[in-house]
Amino acid sequence: MISSDRMAAVDRNAAALGVPRAQLMESSGHAVGRAVKRLADPGTSVAIVAGRGNNGGDAFAAARFLDDYAVSVSLLGRPESINDRISRANWDALQAGGYDTTTVRDAHALALDDPDVVVDALLGTGISGPPREPEATAIERINATDAPTVAVDVPSGLDADTGATPGSAVDADRVVTFHDTTPGLADHDHVTVADIGIPEAAETVVGPGDLLGVDRDPHGHKGDAGSVLVIGGGPYTGAPALCAQAALRAGADLVRLAVPDAVAAEVQGFDETFIVDSVVGTRLVEEHVPDLLARAEDADAVVIGPGLGDADTTQAAVAAFLAAFEGRAVVDADALTAVPDVETDATLVCTPHRGELQAMGGPTVDGSQPSRDAVEGFAAELGQTLLVTGARDVLSDGDTTRVNRSGTPGMTVGGTGDVLAGATAAMLATQPPIQAASAAAYATGGAGERAAEAHGHGLLATDICDALPAAIWGGQDA
Repeated sequence: MISSDRMAAVDRNAAALGVPRAQLMESSGHAVGRAVKRLADPGTSVAIVAGRGNNGGDAFAAARFLDDYAVSVSLLGRPESINDRISRANWDALQAGGYDTTTVRDAHALALDDPDVVVDALLGTGISGPPREPEATAIERINATDAPTVAVDVPSGLDADTGATPGSAVDADRVVTFHDTTPGLADHDHVTVADIGIPEAAETVVGPGDLLGVDRDPHGHKGDAGSVLVIGGGPYTGAPALCAQAALRAGADLVRLAVPDAVAAEVQGFDETFIVDSVVGTRLVEEHVPDLLARAEDADAVVIGPGLGDADTTQAAVAAFLAAFEGRAVVDADALTAVPDVETDATLVCTPHRGELQAMGGPTVDGSQPSRDAVEGFAAELGQTLLVTGARDVLSDGDTTRVNRSGTPGMTVGGTGDVLAGATAAMLATQPPIQAASAAAYATGGAGERAAEAHGHGLLATDICDALPAAIWGGQDA
């Protein structure tokens, strides 16, 4: 099964892989047409009731596959309000082809005229909550007919992810959904899952669809997009600073740094927007852990590791923090080796390169990167999410495994891992771990590609960091 959000991401990824959405809509329309033909003989009447979204577009395409039937298409709303250009093109094709189409401004005027089959294409999988007008009345009109009803993707009014019907919903006899079924259809007796040609790679290779969850509420307030705490520094100052900059560039509203006071002024000097709360001393030690845990309570995600160094006392402090922490954290760099030996209730995304992966006790890498199966097995053993970096990143939570192909050879420059850790933390502040890792990997690789266009392979990690906003919010349409 697949969630509605994930299906939207897969659609977008398929387009990036060279399968145009127009082609997918054509295949969807053909599948709906086949379902109608299984219910009724040629010459009988088919009433299509369509909304202004993508599943309306699927139904417009379906009408062209039903020329042997008496088809009428009722659009609920104005044609100029169809919210997708491909759906609009399919509506325009019906006008050019002389099909029987009607625009319905008032649902009370919807006349279905006792059809032999009704096609419900009012509301799609992205809708939750009770239907509003005019859809609610249109649903009542559909249910008032005696004709069998074929629903496109999901019966209008039913929540595709939960199966809930918080208001009125179409009582569909058949449902035609595409690529995979959604959880909300689990109890429906007659569901056809149509293969519309989405390649497997659209699910297993991260792409622009994986950035769709990186959203900004236009009415949001400070902190709504997430807060991040970076625990790092001591032997190194650039690493925690790069990590914090990347978290901000990737959309986090607030980023605080907990660094030893011996380097606090230097870290603060990297960026005037940093909120630096130092701890006493020259490096992280166990005495700092209670204070860090208290600070972490105010963060949506923590990064631990950048620039900490590998002193035994610091490693003990990392282990103590992870053992007591119960929130979300990105574990990077020198903190990674503590993970396998710590029992924790925290939700972790670990970001090792292949050498760090082996130091964690993970699979030995014979080639340039570990296999998907090896990473998946080790993630399952840890019970955490892994984002293993390389020429192609491999991501897994032990169940879902994906590969990221974005990036450039110039990203071997020092500091790139710190940028990735910060971007991952920004995503983890608002998204589930595997989605956060996918979005961060794709966005950081895309930022590297954009930076390489400007600078060639002689990149600085700051170039990649600065390119993150364009890679994230421009990359959604790639």
